[in-house]
Amino acid sequence: MDIHEVLQFVDKVVYAKTGKRLNDLQRGIIEGTLKQQKYSEIADTYRLTQGHVKDVGYELLQMLSDAFDEPVDKSNLKSVLARQDNLNISFGNSNIIGYINVCSDRPTATPDENQPKTPDFQQAKDEAKIETIGKLRQFGLSDSQIAEVLGLTLEEVKQVDKAL
Repeated sequence: MDIHEVLQFVDKVVYAKTGKRLNDLQRGIIEGTLKQQKYSEIADTYRLTQGHVKDVGYELLQMLSDAFDEPVDKSNLKSVLARQDNLNISFGNSNIIGYINVCSDRPTATPDENQPKTPDFQQAKDEAKIETIGKLRQFGLSDSQIAEVLGLTLEEVKQVDKAL
C-alpha cells in the first residue's frame, strides 16, 4: 500500500466512526508521523505554528484511538495501522516496516467530487464492515473467527455473503 491508500483507509475508518472526513492537515500529520517527522517539520510544511499542529495532532490521535479501539500515539501509529488492516508499511527510502509504501512524492490535494455532501454514517459503516469481512476471509479466517474478531454476531457476518 502507498501513503495515498493508507490515508484512504484511515479516512474510511474515521468516517465510519465519526461521519467526518480527514482534512489536509490531519492527512499531513498521519503522513508525517509515518515518516517519523516532528510536529515542527509538519508545521513548516503547512506554514502553521507548531502549537496548532500539535493540538490538531493530539485531537487526531484521540480520534484514531476511538476509531481503532486502542490507544494511538505518534510512536505506535504504524503498528496500530498494521494490526487494523494487516498492513505492512514500507517507505520510498527502503525502510521496510511492512507493505505500506509511503512515497516521498505527495499527491496533490484535490477535492473529492464523489464525496457525499451529507454524511451517511450507516452506509459508510456498512461498507467498511463488508470490506473488512472480505479481507479477513481472504486471509483464511472462518465466519465464526471473523465474528469474534469484529465483535459481530455470526448472522451479521453471514449476511455479508448476501450483500455481495
